[in-house]
Amino acid sequence: MSARTPDGGGPTEGPYFLFDIDGTLVDSSGLIVSVWKRVAAEFGADAQAILSVCHGRRDSEVVPLFFRPEDIPRVTVRIQELEAEGVGLLHPVPGAPELLRGLPSGRWAAVTSGPSLLMTGRLSAVGLPSPEVLVAADHVRRGKPDPESYLAAAVALGVDPGACVVVEDAPVGVAAGREAGMFVIGLTTTHTAAQLAGADVVVASLAEVPGVAAAWSGRAGRAEAVS
Repeated sequence: MSARTPDGGGPTEGPYFLFDIDGTLVDSSGLIVSVWKRVAAEFGADAQAILSVCHGRRDSEVVPLFFRPEDIPRVTVRIQELEAEGVGLLHPVPGAPELLRGLPSGRWAAVTSGPSLLMTGRLSAVGLPSPEVLVAADHVRRGKPDPESYLAAAVALGVDPGACVVVEDAPVGVAAGREAGMFVIGLTTTHTAAQLAGADVVVASLAEVPGVAAAWSGRAGRAEAVS
C-alpha cells in the first residue's frame, strides 16, 4: 500500500504501525493485577470486576465505575503511587525489542490508554524506545473504544488511516482500530482469540506481525492498482 510521507513527499511502500503499549509492547499484566487488587482492597471495591474490564481503558474511565465518588481523588493518587513502586514487575513483551528495531522511527507510533509520562517511563524501564509519535490518555477527549486516539496518531504521522496497521491486545483497542478504518492485528497476550474476534487477524506472537502486515499490504496494494 502506498502512503504519503509525513513531510508531504512522495509515496512510500508498506504500512505504518500503531502499537498499544500495555500488553502489546510492555508486559505489565503483573503490575496491573497487583495495583488494582491493592487499591480495591484498600477502598472496598471488587477487584475481579475491575480486572474484567480495565484492560485498554483509561483509569479515569474505570475508577468512577467501581469506587465511591468521594474516594475517586484518593484512589487516583494511590494508583499512581503503586504503579511507580511496581516498575520492577514490568518486562518487554517477547519479540517487542526485535520488532521495533526493525522499524524506522517515522513508521510507527504508540497509542495508549495510559498517561504519557507513565507510558514513556514504562517503555524506558524495559529498554524499549519511545516513539516519535505518542498518543496517550492525556492527549484525547475520548478513550478507547472510541477511535479518536488512533485517528490522531494517523494525523500525527501524516498518513491516511487506511495505511495503518494497529496491533492491540484488548477488545476495546481492537474496536477503536476497526472504527478508525485501520487493519487490526489482535495479540493474545492478555485476552483470548475469541475475545479478540473483532480483529482482522489474531496472532499469538509479535514475531508474526511483520509477515501478516506485509501480506495485507500486498493485497491492499494490488486492489488499489486494479481500482
